[in-house]
Amino acid sequence: MAALDDLFAQIPVQDIANKLGADEGEVNNAVRTLVPALVGGLAQNVQSEDIDSSDLEQTVAQQGTSGLLDGGVSVDQVDPNQGNELVAKIFGGNDSNQVASALAGTGAGSGGLIQKLLPILAPIVLAYIGKQFAQRQSAPAGGEAQAQAAPSGGGLGDVLGSILGGAAGGGGGGNNPLGSILGSVLGGGGQSNAIGEILGGLLGGKK
Repeated sequence: MAALDDLFAQIPVQDIANKLGADEGEVNNAVRTLVPALVGGLAQNVQSEDIDSSDLEQTVAQQGTSGLLDGGVSVDQVDPNQGNELVAKIFGGNDSNQVASALAGTGAGSGGLIQKLLPILAPIVLAYIGKQFAQRQSAPAGGEAQAQAAPSGGGLGDVLGSILGGAAGGGGGGNNPLGSILGSVLGGGGQSNAIGEILGGLLGGKK
């Protein structure tokens, strides 16, 4: 879970709250749900045998070199239009509005707040994952051997698995692996399972 905590540490919650004119506590609560949801959505795409993840890998790699995380994230540097495109890429073509409508009432905050947060969070999350992915790709020979033995998604699947505390790295057992991923990350319970089912539906997965 250290990597997920490290990712949370990259999110300038106070600055985002100020920019949106929202309560900092509400923004922080939403971030704690939406960041694992974004990572979990990516993980399910990478693990799916029905999806070519090469485009996602390229997108992640590009975000990793965007410089967004260099010297700390400035909210003003985040492009919400690009963020909306990334959200749609992660969630099977569903835009921020559709994802927010689906997640409203799950404990992540109001649909309006989620809709504003998703296009801000997506570029930050993918930039972080991209940096980790680049480090994994440049690992010495021992790391390469480990990557070859990794599940579908290779190095990117490994990175996502480590960020999610290993929950994404064990293969997609059950009808809705995203529910299991989020259940592990968010501490189990009905709320995380409900979020997993909703996002699995958005991704075209089985409920």
